[in-house]
Amino acid sequence: MSVDPVRLEVFKHLFASVAEEMGGVLRRSAYSPNIKERKDFSCAIFSSAGDMVAQAEHIPVHLGSMPLSVRACVDALQLGPGDVAMLNDPFRGGTHLPDITLVAPVFEEGADGGSGSVGAGSPGRPLGYVAARAHHADVGGMTPGSMPLASELLQEGLVIPPVRLVRAGETDPDVLALLLANVRTPREREGDLRAQRAAVERGAVRLRALAARYGAGRVRETMDELLAYAERTTRRLLETIPDGTYRFRDVMEDDGRGGGEAEIAVAVSIIGDRITFDFTGTSPQREAGINAVRAITLSAVYYVVRSLVGLDLPSNGGCLVPIELVTEPGTLVDARRPAPVAGGNVETSQRIVDVLLGALAKACPDRIPAASQGTMNNVAVGGRDQDGEPYTYYETVGGGAGAGPSGPGASAVHTHMTNTLNTPVEALEFAYPFRVTRYEVRSGSGGQGAHPGGDGIVRELAFEAPARVTLLTERRRIGPYGLAGGGPGRPGRNVLVRDGRERELPAKVSLEVEEGDRLRIETPGGGGWGKADP
Repeated sequence: MSVDPVRLEVFKHLFASVAEEMGGVLRRSAYSPNIKERKDFSCAIFSSAGDMVAQAEHIPVHLGSMPLSVRACVDALQLGPGDVAMLNDPFRGGTHLPDITLVAPVFEEGADGGSGSVGAGSPGRPLGYVAARAHHADVGGMTPGSMPLASELLQEGLVIPPVRLVRAGETDPDVLALLLANVRTPREREGDLRAQRAAVERGAVRLRALAARYGAGRVRETMDELLAYAERTTRRLLETIPDGTYRFRDVMEDDGRGGGEAEIAVAVSIIGDRITFDFTGTSPQREAGINAVRAITLSAVYYVVRSLVGLDLPSNGGCLVPIELVTEPGTLVDARRPAPVAGGNVETSQRIVDVLLGALAKACPDRIPAASQGTMNNVAVGGRDQDGEPYTYYETVGGGAGAGPSGPGASAVHTHMTNTLNTPVEALEFAYPFRVTRYEVRSGSGGQGAHPGGDGIVRELAFEAPARVTLLTERRRIGPYGLAGGGPGRPGRNVLVRDGRERELPAKVSLEVEEGDRLRIETPGGGGWGKADP
């Protein structure tokens, strides 16, 4: 059957626009600065088989894992019109506990004898699914922000298996009450969940409108064609890379609980139009939160391949068809319950990308940049403000991007598996009991080279009330690698200033701060590319 390329292009943009509109609704409706200011969320639409058809340009770490969330909900629950499922369980399609995902089936207009959103009867096969994932600033656990230095998953917060948050259009009050009773900031959590529900409802409305205009059969058919198109394009890219096996290793510097370095190893094998990523030899999982579930590793693999293919390719599950992922259960890249995973999503995911790019640089050196900062520089703060009200704050801080064959790395940006923004100073100081006393480019932190790496950031917070701070960071000892003779980026630093005296903090630490203390985060620069002129 011939495929109309014009129709394919039109629907590619239509599906992407549905996901983008979902994201717009979520951002404008959310309560927390982490969602409404930093855009720490992803929205996507899926086929009736659960394959991702389109994702808005949101968070790369969600690329490979969101389809697993959809399938987990579909397998566990018989979702009908008006139902919305919820989950965050990392071992059932989630990433880490703060990332809560809502999933809703979409039935065509009149499939249930009514509007397609609420009703009884047998609606049959859904047109597809819509999903919205958002990072909630707190879901319980040992420390505010739910990013603790834990030894098991349950210490990180409330674990939510696939459950119905909404049944036939009505929120289940018992499920909502159970969740809100286990978090530090229930009003904010409820507001963010309502924003997510609004996002999936908007996605359902828009997807049904496409079916009403073009026909449900045409919409389903085009979803399948877009998946096949992405697969063909990915295969063509792989055929341009020389066959062979390319290896690379790097380390997580520490696990935050005295376990020392943990190694991530990969062998990338290319044969024709297929590619295998084999992580055999990676360190065993730790009793510390740097473990990544397999969904995270899959997301990193997807992100790297997707980046090689180019921007015109739809962000969908077809890219994964020519890819084989080999992991050993019970290792750092395929953790097993009850391993804690808070840092696996944000820190280990970045190192997985580093080893993937390091291996591929041996296969196609003219396409691959040096290592970017290799960390998200996670800062979680919580306590009570001057009025006694509880608050939780979470942020990732940008750094330097790695330089590449075509030019220098960008400075002071979020890189690779995060695609979030910073919290604007005005919004942060309005919402929380601290001030930003420094926010600047960390000049000279990028690696030297014919093309220098981008510089990192200096961001300093001054606390106006006692609080609990948790840091999950990396690249504090070993700078991001350079390529083709380029130098490494400068490692980052975490510093506490109390009574005018500086104390360097570990890469991963949880501590109490006092009124008047200042916390300074100096983020790594990116690696340089090519030898600098003598």
